Amino acid sequence: MFTGIVEEIGEIQKVKTATVSSELTIRAEKVLENTNVGDSIMVNGVCLTVKNLGKNTFMADVMSETLSRTNLNTFSKGSPVNLERALTLQKPLGGHMVSGHIDDTGKITRFKNEDNAVWVTVQANTNILRYVIEKGSIAIDGISLTVAKVTQEDFQVSIIPHTAEETTLLKNNIGDLVNLECDLIGKYVEKLLKYSPESEPVQNHLTESFLQKNGFL
Repeated sequence: MFTGIVEEIGEIQKVKTATVSSELTIRAEKVLENTNVGDSIMVNGVCLTVKNLGKNTFMADVMSETLSRTNLNTFSKGSPVNLERALTLQKPLGGHMVSGHIDDTGKITRFKNEDNAVWVTVQANTNILRYVIEKGSIAIDGISLTVAKVTQEDFQVSIIPHTAEETTLLKNNIGDLVNLECDLIGKYVEKLLKYSPESEPVQNHLTESFLQKNGFL
């Protein structure tokens, strides 16, 4: 699990592509402190496993499912990425609970300056927007953000100067894809509300031995 509070901006050093997967080499500093092979690091909102460590780099495999659901397939050498280590019990939960499992991508359609903030509009599919609520939380490229406005086609977030400096979000251009992860709570609530005991197979405990044991035969 993660918090959506980006620790540093890393840089893609190498992308090694295979038929349906890829291997990323990422330059970093802070997130490598006390990190071991097998640990998880969130890269632009995607939970990846460290497979190899260098002096200032780490390597991670990206499977085809991840490439098809995220913007990791658009990376090239020099691309900046948001990085965060996995949550520990000693780490303040300053954002919200983020799993690092991307639901879908969205498309940036507008930037609008307002005093010291920047409004960002993200177009998303209905499978995402059904879980997006005003004043709720959403992770964009691994950044925990508060939803300010929602329509039937898109949603908006407001970016403060600190977030602008510490993340890659405002380095994007109109039309760029961003990784989206909805708040876990909404998805669980939806499934629970749809659950019906009638949909579960009923096991019949009325057997001949049961009837004999209880004096019916």
